Amino acid sequence: MKKSIKDLGDIKGKRALVRVDINVPLDENKNVTDDTRIQAIVPTVSYLKEKGAKIILMAHLGRPKGEKNPEFTLEPVAKYMAKVFGEEIVFIPSVEEAEPYVAKLADGQIALLENIRYYKAEEAKDDDMTFAEELAKLGDFYVNDAFGAAHRNHTSTAKLAKIVKPAVSGLLMEKEIRCLSQALDNPTRPFTAIVGGAKVSSKIGVLENLLDKVDNMIIGGGMAYTFVKANGGKIGNSICEDDQLEVAKAIEAKAAAKGVKLVMATDVLVTDDFSGNGTNKFVKINEIPDGFEGVDAGEESRKAFADVIKSSKTILMNGPVGAFENPKFAEGTKAVLAAVVEATKNGATSVIGGGDSVSAAKKFFKAEDFTHVSTGGGASLEFIEGKVLPGVAALDDK
Repeated sequence: MKKSIKDLGDIKGKRALVRVDINVPLDENKNVTDDTRIQAIVPTVSYLKEKGAKIILMAHLGRPKGEKNPEFTLEPVAKYMAKVFGEEIVFIPSVEEAEPYVAKLADGQIALLENIRYYKAEEAKDDDMTFAEELAKLGDFYVNDAFGAAHRNHTSTAKLAKIVKPAVSGLLMEKEIRCLSQALDNPTRPFTAIVGGAKVSSKIGVLENLLDKVDNMIIGGGMAYTFVKANGGKIGNSICEDDQLEVAKAIEAKAAAKGVKLVMATDVLVTDDFSGNGTNKFVKINEIPDGFEGVDAGEESRKAFADVIKSSKTILMNGPVGAFENPKFAEGTKAVLAAVVEATKNGATSVIGGGDSVSAAKKFFKAEDFTHVSTGGGASLEFIEGKVLPGVAALDDK
């Protein structure tokens, strides 16, 4: 286990250098359109405020690629955060100008540093610590609350933690690690994983790692057609990775050897027009006619998926089971999520991890309907694959 801000002693008057993930979407007028990530850091920032620390937040926005590009300024985010925290957020325009701003901070005051990715050294793959040392001058201790960036071996997410001590996790980071670890390493059984999304290739690590842990695995979404084709089925124009057919067979063999029940769709909704305005009909998944592609789990499959989910005590969902962005193709994903919500109400632990499944969960339900909705897309994916996250590894052990 890693140390968290709760393990720190007296921090009144100390400067907290805090990496957060507030990479939020903005509209053309620079208004925040979804503040989920900002709300997620409120517990950590509030805790540090109550303890009287001076808070210097570091974050990125978009991909400015090491250039000072006003399109990616965090200033509008600072203005929005002022509303959330009910006080002015001191905006620090650059690392070079930061020291006088930090020196003036009162105990419990919050500052936000301009986009850390304006600096090439932030994302540099080398061992040069010059930029880390420059940032280190601004803080007396380091907090990483940016789970969404924890899989990045960047200066502000990993290198800094080697210089500024103590280096601890924030409350969001702590919750992410606890919920994901508990589901993966100490699940109440039966444990069911729902793995969806378009490509087998992007989920090989997830499938491999989960087969060692789960009782049931539901495979949905576009990747299912690679499995169908590997078994000689007709998939029409459905998405398929021909170079992954052997991998699909190997995953089926591993599941059989481990006694894991693989649950695949048996019927699907197909369309001859991806916009949804053509002919949409249900067919058997291995009998998709030419000119049609599978876009959602069929009615029979939805029921089979729901039955497995409702009989589970731990559920991990990574990826949708259809092209849910189009309401005409969203019923399968909605049905799966509804079953997860019902299981959660009946005492199951449910963790939604990964970008698309989180979008779907928030589109059709509320975050509080699940035990935990992860804030990190790529980070939760790598965590579920069993990879070491640099931003977590660099923190102090308890």
